[in-house]
Amino acid sequence: MKKDKIFKIIKKEKKRQQNTLNLIASENYVNKNILKAQGSILTNKYAEGYYKKRYYGGCKYIDKIEHIAIKRAKKLFKAKYANVQPHSGTQANLAAYNSILNIGDTILSMKTTHGGHISHGSKSSISNKIYNCKYYGLNKKGNLDYKNIKKLAIKYKPKLIIAGFSSFSKICNWKKFKKIADINKSYFLADISHIAGLIVTNLYPNPIKYAHIVTSTTHKTLCGPRGGIILSNNKLLYKKINYSLFPQTQGGPLMHIISAKAICFKEALNIKFKKYQLQILKNTKSMFKEFKKKKFEIISNKTQTHLFVLNLKKIKISGLKAQKKLEKANIIVNKNYIPDDKKNSFKTSGIRIGTPSITKRGIKEKTSSYIAKLICKLLINIKKKKYIYKIKKKVKKICKKYPLYKK
Repeated sequence: MKKDKIFKIIKKEKKRQQNTLNLIASENYVNKNILKAQGSILTNKYAEGYYKKRYYGGCKYIDKIEHIAIKRAKKLFKAKYANVQPHSGTQANLAAYNSILNIGDTILSMKTTHGGHISHGSKSSISNKIYNCKYYGLNKKGNLDYKNIKKLAIKYKPKLIIAGFSSFSKICNWKKFKKIADINKSYFLADISHIAGLIVTNLYPNPIKYAHIVTSTTHKTLCGPRGGIILSNNKLLYKKINYSLFPQTQGGPLMHIISAKAICFKEALNIKFKKYQLQILKNTKSMFKEFKKKKFEIISNKTQTHLFVLNLKKIKISGLKAQKKLEKANIIVNKNYIPDDKKNSFKTSGIRIGTPSITKRGIKEKTSSYIAKLICKLLINIKKKKYIYKIKKKVKKICKKYPLYKK
């Protein structure tokens, strides 16, 4: 039987991933066991409902897998309750909102242009249509202005305050957010999608003892399959969350993905995982220093995580143009808003740099710094085509030295 042409495209994508340096902060590479689990016969099984409370028969082994995933998630995040069924971080967030809010209730969250996520009430998200969304942002120094957030909370009396970011590079003070939420007895939700790997290795503060609900993706720094989770220490809230996810906002769970999540959680409990997260931070700082040397403006002027955002206004190029030119040189980044960006979401004035993927390949500080030098050279000489081809050759050498999946 002739192979479907889809497999040819998959082969090409595998080659693309091998021959490019991926600096997208929200992407990562999973190991072969996770790939096997995701491609397993578990994809055949419907399992609507929860552990030992299914709406379908034949769930004896499905229950065992989900039970293990929940136990590992609770241990990993130091949480009393965990729902491992969300298909994505956005679905985890929508289910969380639905569990505690009514239509028209007020949410206070970070502006998308300042680093907040679309699902936190952006005008392009369905959450903005359902709820009354108000926003806080960064101050001129690129810091969270807790005094201003407090003022906004007093003014708008939100039912829910969201902390958690898509491109903020500093430490978030969860305790301060909780105190602000307590003023109006607001719910406090922490979205840790980007920093989950750093949190579970104690390299970033864990919000679980402050937030009523914690949501996350399982990819990004956590290195697992694409999916979401919801955590809480409140039993009553947990019951509401479960009902909000199924049957209200999601149908059958993806059991092949949940099995991969369980594998991911076990890996994250290993001491090697902390070494990996420490290397992510070292690589990010080495790249950051190189961009500072070359006088690039960096949002918040500091990184304490796996990412940072370059402001390209001074060199007069858009994030989109930088992204396209870098891709021609086999360096993959994503265009990104800068605070109060005047360009739209398709162009933007910045690019986001993240190191989880290159670190997974075994790259360390010296090579990370060198990659940053190559990016600087290309961006400064963006109109000169010869730089693209020269840098592309150098990138291919790095990729060959650090293969994705060793045989």
